[in-house]
Amino acid sequence: MDVWWRWRGAGWWCHDDITYSSLAAAFGLPLRLHDETFRRMRLLSKHKVPFDWDTPSPTRTARLRMAELPAGDNVRIVYVSDDTWVPVAIINYNIHVLPGVPSIFASQLDGMKKLFEEEKRTEGKKLVRVLISTALPESEVAEYLTELQEKVGAKGVKVGSYPRWGKDHNTVTLVGKDEAYIESLVKEVEEGVKGTRITVEGEDEPEEPKEEIKDGNIEQAKAADVKDAEAK
Repeated sequence: MDVWWRWRGAGWWCHDDITYSSLAAAFGLPLRLHDETFRRMRLLSKHKVPFDWDTPSPTRTARLRMAELPAGDNVRIVYVSDDTWVPVAIINYNIHVLPGVPSIFASQLDGMKKLFEEEKRTEGKKLVRVLISTALPESEVAEYLTELQEKVGAKGVKVGSYPRWGKDHNTVTLVGKDEAYIESLVKEVEEGVKGTRITVEGEDEPEEPKEEIKDGNIEQAKAADVKDAEAK
């Protein structure tokens, strides 16, 4: 999928909001205080009572938590509205995390539309996804895929592995924006996982056998239908 959306609670009172920490853990990223987000928070936040940003306090700690964002080469923090400090965190190039407050969420969606239009004009690229099917279980390709991810991560390529439960094959994916680079990896990955490139997941699975209906069974079914109709 090219784009994933996730909206979250963004209030300092959301002690149970684990969106950022969960995504950071999923992609092996650290959580760090984002300086620009903190600067905008101080500048644009409105308080009913005076608030001291410089003196340590439980409230200050809770507010700073909202500016702790995943950090890494595959993380982009953007601000699509001038009247709010709340950022849009883009993780793995296609996961967009927006705030859960409806009014802010709506305004940021409008801003994201403009951002997408601008990126389309300037970059002209979208995510490329290559599928490779392998009969090997995940446990046998895990070490190779880990080494592969370390090798290609700097190029913005994400390596995925997805089991097809109850099927004969599993799927390995290569996702990124550099189509030429991804294409250059295909043969190597096919050899590494002893697999074959496919265009649609499951296309290499054998067809399920269809139950054969004999003429005699059809006639029996018709007779039963007629008998039921006459009884009514």
